[in-house]
Amino acid sequence: MLKPLTDRQNDVLEFIKDFSFENGISPTRSEIAIGMGFRSKTAAVDHLKALERKGYIHLHSETSRGIQILQNTDELPIIGHVAAGSPIEAIENIDTTVPVPAGLFSTRPTYLLRVRGDSMIDAGILDGDLIAVQKTDSAKSGQIVVARVNDEVTIKRLEIKRNRPILVPENKNYNPILVVPGELVIEGIFIGLIRDTA
Repeated sequence: MLKPLTDRQNDVLEFIKDFSFENGISPTRSEIAIGMGFRSKTAAVDHLKALERKGYIHLHSETSRGIQILQNTDELPIIGHVAAGSPIEAIENIDTTVPVPAGLFSTRPTYLLRVRGDSMIDAGILDGDLIAVQKTDSAKSGQIVVARVNDEVTIKRLEIKRNRPILVPENKNYNPILVVPGELVIEGIFIGLIRDTA
């Protein structure tokens, strides 16, 4: 298991990945410093050493572009909890980040949320699961969405009937939530989950 990265270390790693993808070569220390807005190459070198210690890259010191990405992973933030039940107030602070293998999901997620409640169990979403969410402000009828209603956030299946959005649970013990269209904000679409089996 890779060690978690700080936000800044994750930013540096993403810069390296993006630069390497766009240019076909890894960036120099100077290019990282400039791209990240560091005042000197020393800050870039410090972040690179931390990334190497944590197992994300290997530094080949004999060459200026000697950064080898070791793990094809994305660090995704866990930004709080989402209710699978009645809506609860969202917790939007980043709790931590976790490494997620690239390609684990068919669509690249933006962030993870921890599920609280059992209203989506018939869709295979259980209390305590981490759900992967692609951030978007629109969704189609039938998709499972993370939705905000009056500053409270929940996960439900979106159904639209006669232009009226309905948030439908996947558990017969819960009732659908009828929403006034102007009060519904789509925060993202559910694209998969990670279950802690420990």
